[in-house]
Formats: sequence, C-alpha cells, structure tokens
Amino acid sequence: MTDQSDFDALGFDTRAVRAGIERTHFGEHAEPIFMTSSFVFESAAQAAARFAGDEQGFVYSRFSNPTVQAFQDRLASLEGAQACLATASGMSAILATVLALVKQGEHIVSSAGVFGATAQLFNMFARYGVQTSFVPLTDPAAWAAAVTPQTRMFYLETPSNPLTEVADLMAVSEIARRHGIVLVVDNCFSTPALQQPLSQGADVVVHSATKYIDGQGRVLGGAVLGSRKLIEETLLPVLRTAGPTLSAFNAWVLLKGLETLAIRMERQCANALEVAHWLEAQPRVSRVYYPGLQSHPQHALARRQQSAGGAIVSFEMGGTDDASARAAAWRVIDGCQVLSITGNLGDVKTTITHPASTTHQRIGPAARKAAGIGEGLIRLAVGLDRPADICADLARGMDRA
Repeated sequence: MTDQSDFDALGFDTRAVRAGIERTHFGEHAEPIFMTSSFVFESAAQAAARFAGDEQGFVYSRFSNPTVQAFQDRLASLEGAQACLATASGMSAILATVLALVKQGEHIVSSAGVFGATAQLFNMFARYGVQTSFVPLTDPAAWAAAVTPQTRMFYLETPSNPLTEVADLMAVSEIARRHGIVLVVDNCFSTPALQQPLSQGADVVVHSATKYIDGQGRVLGGAVLGSRKLIEETLLPVLRTAGPTLSAFNAWVLLKGLETLAIRMERQCANALEVAHWLEAQPRVSRVYYPGLQSHPQHALARRQQSAGGAIVSFEMGGTDDASARAAAWRVIDGCQVLSITGNLGDVKTTITHPASTTHQRIGPAARKAAGIGEGLIRLAVGLDRPADICADLARGMDRA
C-alpha cells in the first residue's frame, strides 16, 4: 500500500508497523534513512516549481525529508489526523503552534497543571504581547469564565503533569467551538495508543515524541497534528521559516518506536496500576494520583476517554511543613537503588523525580502551589521493570524516610 488512506480500515497495531512506508526502487523492507540536507532537481524549471509549491516533492530537509514524512504519516494515521508536522522536540512543537495560531494582543487560556517548561513558554510570550490565563484543568466553568474577545487558544494536557488530572475534553471543546477558539491538547502522557483527542473535540494535538513514542530515552522529537488545511497552510510556513527541524535519524528512531507503542503502553499501564495499588496501601504515603485508581477524582471520566490509566503515578509523602515534606521525598528518591533518578519519562526503565525541585522548579513556589505541586510530591514514570521490583525499591526509600 502506498496511499495512506488505504490504511484507514486496518487496526491500530497494523498501522503502527506499516503506515507511512513508501518503498524506494530498491524494495527495502525496513524504512530507509535519508541523511541528506538537500535534494537534486531534474531541471531549473522543476526546482522553481518545487520552491514555489507548484509541484509536490522534497526541497530541503529543514522542512521536508522522506524519513521525517514517513514518521509524520504514521503518527497521523494513529492519531486519526489528516496531517502532521514533526519538530525537533516537544517544546518546539508547542512553540510552533503558538507562533502559528496566536499573534500580538491575543490571549491563551491554559490549564494550570501543565509541564513547567510549557508554563514558562506561555509566560515568556507576555513580552511579545500575548497574555495567558491559567485555569483549573477539571473545571469547565473556569474555562468559560476566562474567555475574552481576544482569546484564540485553549491549551491543556490530559492527564496532566504530574498530578494526572483528567480534562473533560468534550466539555472544554464545546466551549471552544462556541467562541471560535482553537483547542490544543498535549497527548504526551496517553499517546494515541490510549486516547485520540481529535475524535473528542480537539482541533490540534501536540506531542513530545521524546517520551512514549520513542519509548527508550534515545532521541528528542515533537509533533503537531490536525486538519490538512491547518497543518499545511498555517503551521508549515512557521516550521519552514523558523526551522525547529526533526532530523532524519531521529525520525527513523521514532518510527521504530511507534512499532512497539501499543504493546509497551499496555504493559506499562498494567505495571503502573499494580504499583499504584501498592502505594495506596503504604502508611507513609498520604495520597496517590493515578487515573486508573477508583480513588482518583476523575476515574470515571478517564475510563470514558482513555483505554487505560497511563504509566505515570504520582504520590505524596507527608510532612509537618514544606521543608520536612521535601526532605521525606528526597530520602525516598535517594534510597532507591533500581529506579533511575531523572526528569525524563516514557522510558522502558522506570524513572523517579521530585517535580517541585526539577521539572517544575522554574515556575516558582506560587505557581507550583496553585497547580497543587507540593514539596512532598514524587512522580514515577513506570516502565517495563517488574512491578514487585519497583515496589521493593520504593520500600527501601520509604524505610529511610
């Protein structure tokens, strides 16, 4: 099959290993890597037509490359999107989206519990005349109340980082449609293996492909997905000019990551649920955040929107004040001998971090408090390690705490 529309009737797992492939005349079975900065034309007239956009074809790898295109086509197929643009990182995907959709004097409404760098980026745009209001992710009334005549974008993560709160996508998208606002959803935590926001009212989906799409902590990458008109007419000019480019090699690695996405997510979600149940039974843990638990405030909503709870589990270590809570959390982390202490997530190796002092450090104490990120909070990104080994390692840390 060479027409990507032919894949629509095939299952997710089949599309994950076959969509996006366009074999060369060599008939290769594995996807090739096109390590080239530019492409040769048959004539000056063809070069002119390619540069003008009058003829389809590759021009320059800053914005068009066959390996990158294969990744874009495969991810679009899995997300149910008409088109996709790949970028150098998840943050460059968000940057390109804002640059393309919002201009000076306009306004963004974002959920309060977004990734720390995302919050910083939105605050940075204030110097260019773009203001952002942060609202509770789970309160549709707050989204509606934050709308102004200048609002052009709703932005949210669901589940959120690191508290795994779940947004009601249909409710928020209805508000966005009513006011002519573009709804952008960061689908990094769920991936299309668990959730497809475009089918639930989103206009744009962004990814940090660095996380679960790669799945093994090897390369950086990002993506923006949506309608063909929005991607090609609005996003592509930004990518072409600004150049937050995904390399061909990284695109090839991400293609291979997509092949095992579904099976990895299935196992990692099952492992996370087992670890979350264990954490709930620990007397030193004051609260566990995981959408797959019945104790999660949006458990029922998560079951409607997602096929599983995801692989992120966060939990609180109690303390009499912020200093003692942080000390307890750090002792747990430092006591672990198996888990990797790193701010990255989505790896097959389970990782552990203290969000308040790492991923969300630079947003400041007030913003962290507003987002519910306390000093005793620990975030686990559960991998393919045996759940019993993860729990035993955490128990070692808790004995120190």
